Amino acid sequence: MMNMQNMMKQAQKLQKQMESKQAELAQQTFIGKSAQELVTATFTGDKKLVAIDFKEAVVDPDDTETLQDMTAQAVNDALSQIESATQKTMGAFAGKLPF
Repeated sequence: MMNMQNMMKQAQKLQKQMESKQAELAQQTFIGKSAQELVTATFTGDKKLVAIDFKEAVVDPDDTETLQDMTAQAVNDALSQIESATQKTMGAFAGKLPF
């Protein structure tokens, strides 16, 4: 059985590694896209919205509902990518916990 001091050292090392990976993830850029890429939403890995871009074809003052739907699609796509990358990156640490 591991002694408590070794467990604490291992936990601290793991915490530093996790913090490093979280910082790397936060620096990444994720671009969510709507159908036909008419709307794109750009986020950082820590879920900060950087930009939303609209293609001219989707901007119709008489049909704002389509623009709203496509914006939601793009935002949700980007957030889904971030979640997937987070699970992949941080999930690797789950099996390494010393307790």
